[in-house]
Amino acid sequence: QVQVVESGGGSVQAGGSLRLSCAASTSVFAIMGWYRQAPGKERELVASIGSGGTTNYADSAKGRFTISRDGAKNTVYLQMNKLKPEDTAVYYCNADLGFKAFWGQGIQVTVSS
Repeated sequence: QVQVVESGGGSVQAGGSLRLSCAASTSVFAIMGWYRQAPGKERELVASIGSGGTTNYADSAKGRFTISRDGAKNTVYLQMNKLKPEDTAVYYCNADLGFKAFWGQGIQVTVSS
């Protein structure tokens, strides 16, 4: 069983920044990604990073969010800048090992106008 633990959420005003962290109990993964789910909406991909460092972003995240990883700490980060009220959601980290994926418990991000 792989443990995935998110941290770093909270409340911020529009235009502010937050950095989310996702610590996984394994260094072996194909892709790690950040997803989010707003009330009444489906969960959506925000950004992902492959084991080789390839990144992928949702259009809404491009130019504002940056995903990165620290291999020594088995940790993936999501730096979120220029936050907007529509970024308000529960953010989930996903560790995809290729044959099975594991989710974190989710962390709240609230952006006020």
